[in-house]
Amino acid sequence: MDDSVAFRRTEPFGRAATAGVLSKTGLELRIGSNIFRRTNGVVKIHGKEQLVIEVKLEQGLLLATLDLYDECGARIGHLRRNVVTLNERGRFTVDVPLSQSLSSVNTPTVLVTDLQSGDVVLEARTASEYRVDLICGRLYSHKGLLVEITPHYCRIGSGTTLFGNIVEAQGGPAMLG
Repeated sequence: MDDSVAFRRTEPFGRAATAGVLSKTGLELRIGSNIFRRTNGVVKIHGKEQLVIEVKLEQGLLLATLDLYDECGARIGHLRRNVVTLNERGRFTVDVPLSQSLSSVNTPTVLVTDLQSGDVVLEARTASEYRVDLICGRLYSHKGLLVEITPHYCRIGSGTTLFGNIVEAQGGPAMLG
Protein backbone atom coordinates (compact mmCIF):
# COMPACT_ATOMS: atom_id res chain seq x y z
CA MET A 1 0.00 0.00 0.00
CA ASP A 2 2.55 2.56 -1.08
CA ASP A 3 -0.01 4.67 -2.89
CA SER A 4 0.89 8.33 -3.00
CA VAL A 5 -1.49 10.71 -1.33
CA ALA A 6 -3.02 13.33 -3.61
CA PHE A 7 -2.66 16.97 -2.66
CA ARG A 8 -5.92 18.40 -1.33
CA ARG A 9 -6.81 22.01 -1.71
CA THR A 10 -8.37 23.60 1.36
CA GLU A 11 -9.74 26.70 -0.37
CA PRO A 12 -12.49 26.62 -2.99
CA PHE A 13 -11.19 26.68 -6.57
CA GLY A 14 -13.31 29.71 -7.42
CA ARG A 15 -11.42 32.12 -5.16
CA ALA A 16 -9.19 34.76 -6.66
CA ALA A 17 -5.44 34.33 -6.21
CA THR A 18 -5.16 37.60 -4.30
CA ALA A 19 -7.50 36.31 -1.60
CA GLY A 20 -4.96 33.65 -0.66
CA VAL A 21 -2.17 36.21 -0.48
CA LEU A 22 -4.26 38.52 1.71
CA SER A 23 -5.22 35.78 4.12
CA LYS A 24 -1.55 34.85 4.67
CA THR A 25 -0.30 38.35 5.43
CA GLY A 26 -3.30 40.59 5.94
CA LEU A 27 -3.37 43.75 7.99
CA GLU A 28 -2.93 43.74 11.73
CA LEU A 29 -5.32 46.16 13.40
CA ARG A 30 -4.67 47.22 16.97
CA ILE A 31 -7.85 48.63 18.42
CA GLY A 32 -7.00 49.95 21.85
CA SER A 33 -5.09 47.13 23.54
CA ASN A 34 -6.71 44.50 21.28
CA ILE A 35 -4.89 42.89 18.37
CA PHE A 36 -6.75 41.65 15.30
CA ARG A 37 -4.27 39.71 13.15
CA ARG A 38 -4.55 39.01 9.43
CA THR A 39 -7.60 41.18 8.77
CA ASN A 40 -8.76 42.48 5.42
CA GLY A 41 -8.73 46.02 6.89
CA VAL A 42 -12.47 46.04 7.62
CA VAL A 43 -13.96 46.68 11.07
CA LYS A 44 -17.52 45.45 11.60
CA ILE A 45 -19.47 46.79 14.55
CA HIS A 46 -22.60 44.83 15.49
CA GLY A 47 -22.25 42.89 12.23
CA LYS A 48 -22.19 45.95 9.97
CA GLU A 49 -19.12 47.16 8.09
CA GLN A 50 -18.39 50.60 9.52
CA LEU A 51 -14.67 51.22 8.96
CA VAL A 52 -12.23 50.23 6.21
CA ILE A 53 -8.50 50.90 6.56
CA GLU A 54 -6.06 50.91 3.62
CA VAL A 55 -2.30 51.46 3.73
CA LYS A 56 -0.67 53.06 0.66
CA LEU A 57 2.96 53.38 1.71
CA GLU A 58 4.20 54.28 -1.76
CA GLN A 59 2.21 57.54 -1.42
CA GLY A 60 2.82 57.81 2.32
CA LEU A 61 -0.92 57.52 3.02
CA LEU A 62 -3.24 55.82 5.42
CA LEU A 63 -6.78 55.80 4.01
CA ALA A 64 -9.96 55.45 6.05
CA THR A 65 -13.54 54.94 4.93
CA LEU A 66 -15.97 55.41 7.81
CA ASP A 67 -19.71 55.66 8.37
CA LEU A 68 -20.65 58.06 11.17
CA TYR A 69 -23.84 57.69 13.20
CA ASP A 70 -25.46 59.62 16.04
CA GLU A 71 -26.73 58.26 19.36
CA CYS A 72 -30.04 57.30 17.70
CA GLY A 73 -28.32 55.29 14.96
CA ALA A 74 -29.03 57.82 12.19
CA ARG A 75 -26.24 58.21 9.65
CA ILE A 76 -24.84 61.74 9.94
CA GLY A 77 -21.54 61.49 8.12
CA HIS A 78 -19.41 59.49 5.72
CA LEU A 79 -15.69 59.55 5.11
CA ARG A 80 -14.54 57.97 1.83
CA ARG A 81 -10.78 57.43 1.58
CA ASN A 82 -10.08 60.44 3.84
CA VAL A 83 -12.57 62.74 2.10
CA VAL A 84 -15.78 63.71 3.86
CA THR A 85 -18.61 63.00 1.41
CA LEU A 86 -21.53 63.37 3.83
CA ASN A 87 -21.14 65.91 6.59
CA GLU A 88 -24.23 67.08 8.46
CA ARG A 89 -23.82 70.85 9.04
CA GLY A 90 -20.03 70.70 8.57
CA ARG A 91 -19.72 68.77 11.81
CA PHE A 92 -16.64 66.64 11.01
CA THR A 93 -13.08 67.51 10.02
CA VAL A 94 -10.32 65.25 8.78
CA ASP A 95 -6.61 65.86 9.27
CA VAL A 96 -4.28 63.74 7.13
CA PRO A 97 -0.67 64.88 7.38
CA LEU A 98 1.37 63.61 4.43
CA SER A 99 4.29 61.35 5.29
CA GLN A 100 7.25 60.14 3.29
CA SER A 101 8.49 57.41 5.63
CA LEU A 102 7.59 55.18 8.52
CA SER A 103 9.77 56.90 11.09
CA SER A 104 8.34 56.87 14.60
CA VAL A 105 7.84 60.64 14.42
CA ASN A 106 6.28 61.00 10.98
CA THR A 107 3.95 58.06 10.30
CA PRO A 108 0.87 58.23 8.04
CA THR A 109 -2.12 59.12 10.22
CA VAL A 110 -5.80 59.97 9.97
CA LEU A 111 -7.51 62.13 12.58
CA VAL A 112 -11.29 62.63 12.39
CA THR A 113 -12.74 65.22 14.78
CA ASP A 114 -16.33 66.08 15.72
CA LEU A 115 -16.47 69.89 15.86
CA GLN A 116 -19.81 69.86 17.70
CA SER A 117 -18.62 67.80 20.68
CA GLY A 118 -14.89 68.43 20.37
CA ASP A 119 -14.26 64.67 20.53
CA VAL A 120 -11.76 62.75 18.45
CA VAL A 121 -13.98 60.41 16.43
CA LEU A 122 -11.04 58.30 15.25
CA GLU A 123 -7.27 58.54 15.36
CA ALA A 124 -5.42 55.91 13.35
CA ARG A 125 -1.68 55.64 12.80
CA THR A 126 0.38 53.38 10.54
CA ALA A 127 2.90 51.39 12.58
CA SER A 128 4.27 49.36 9.65
CA GLU A 129 3.30 48.21 6.19
CA TYR A 130 1.09 45.53 7.74
CA ARG A 131 -0.02 47.17 11.00
CA VAL A 132 -2.35 50.06 11.81
CA ASP A 133 -3.09 51.26 15.33
CA LEU A 134 -6.51 52.72 16.11
CA ILE A 135 -5.30 54.77 19.04
CA CYS A 136 -8.43 56.51 20.26
CA GLY A 137 -11.93 57.46 19.25
CA ARG A 138 -15.54 58.07 20.20
CA LEU A 139 -18.12 57.11 17.62
CA TYR A 140 -21.54 55.51 17.48
CA SER A 141 -22.55 52.24 15.85
CA HIS A 142 -25.53 51.94 13.50
CA LYS A 143 -27.47 50.80 16.59
CA GLY A 144 -26.70 54.09 18.35
CA LEU A 145 -24.32 52.54 20.88
CA LEU A 146 -21.16 54.42 21.82
CA VAL A 147 -17.91 52.80 20.70
CA GLU A 148 -15.07 54.15 22.78
CA ILE A 149 -11.43 53.41 21.94
CA THR A 150 -8.61 54.28 24.34
CA PRO A 151 -5.03 52.98 24.40
CA HIS A 152 -6.15 50.48 27.06
CA TYR A 153 -9.53 49.14 25.87
CA CYS A 154 -12.35 49.21 23.34
CA ARG A 155 -15.84 49.55 24.83
CA ILE A 156 -19.02 48.95 22.83
CA GLY A 157 -22.08 50.30 24.60
CA SER A 158 -22.24 49.64 28.32
CA GLY A 159 -22.10 45.86 28.08
CA THR A 160 -18.95 44.89 26.17
CA THR A 161 -15.37 45.91 26.90
CA LEU A 162 -12.47 44.36 24.99
CA PHE A 163 -9.15 44.47 26.81
CA GLY A 164 -5.96 42.77 25.63
CA ASN A 165 -7.64 40.31 23.27
CA ILE A 166 -5.73 38.71 20.39
CA VAL A 167 -7.95 37.56 17.52
CA GLU A 168 -6.94 35.71 14.34
CA ALA A 169 -9.22 37.12 11.63
CA GLN A 170 -7.90 34.77 8.92
CA GLY A 171 -8.32 37.34 6.15
CA GLY A 172 -11.72 38.54 7.35
CA PRO A 173 -12.89 41.62 9.26
CA ALA A 174 -12.19 42.66 12.82
CA MET A 175 -15.49 42.08 14.63
CA LEU A 176 -16.59 44.38 17.45
CA GLY A 177 -19.82 43.80 19.37
